[in-house]
Amino acid sequence: MAISAISGQPARSGSAGICRGCWDQMHMPIPIRGPLSLPLRAFGITRSKMNPDICTICERSFQYVKKQRHITAGATILFADIRGYTGLSERIGAIELSQIVSLFQDRAAQAIWANDGIVNKQMGDGLMAIFNFPIKRADHAAAAIMAGKDIQRLCEEALAALDIGQPLGVGVGIHTGDVQIGEFSSFRSDFTAIGGVVNQAARLESQAAPGEILVSLETALQAPELMGGTEARSLSLKGIEQPVEARVLRVV
Repeated sequence: MAISAISGQPARSGSAGICRGCWDQMHMPIPIRGPLSLPLRAFGITRSKMNPDICTICERSFQYVKKQRHITAGATILFADIRGYTGLSERIGAIELSQIVSLFQDRAAQAIWANDGIVNKQMGDGLMAIFNFPIKRADHAAAAIMAGKDIQRLCEEALAALDIGQPLGVGVGIHTGDVQIGEFSSFRSDFTAIGGVVNQAARLESQAAPGEILVSLETALQAPELMGGTEARSLSLKGIEQPVEARVLRVV
């Protein structure tokens, strides 16, 4: 099985001359490209793997940037996961599986970065992204939806080209609200987001069929211009007592 590059990539990311996170959070111009960035590299300040337009100060020095261990912030959380992966893992070899995961993670990251999000966690055949921290974006709900659409489009093209004997798809869940952002581990300095909003985004993703983006009502209300042609779906989500209304978005 050969995996090759595909065309139709989203807008180019990684072109910022200064760290957009440090600028948005502290108004501090930290060079991440060009000659001025070279001295900083000697101190381990480089582009972050979460998004090439932010630096490792954002990634690893949350308390320094925010002057506190945790903050509450409005954000949109996106989860995405390959559908059919578990069954596939029982039929093909580890090398082919790793190629599929790499393809998915690469395409999804490109979509997220192009819409100013960060890939906060990579979990095998899934990932979690945050929009509106550390890069600020007033329309973060719309940015996450656009990223979800790009993920579906790019991954559908790439996965459809694979000769693996069965179709693969991606499910996406998106939710918006206040989250706790900070460093929650004593042995890792990377920041993440936790709270009910994160949990609900993950639950929505778990209910999404291949090719679907399940958008919470809270997210949909902030981006009505992107909700045309969607259908409503009432869902019973694990850990949530009341039914949750979501909008179902499919990329044609």
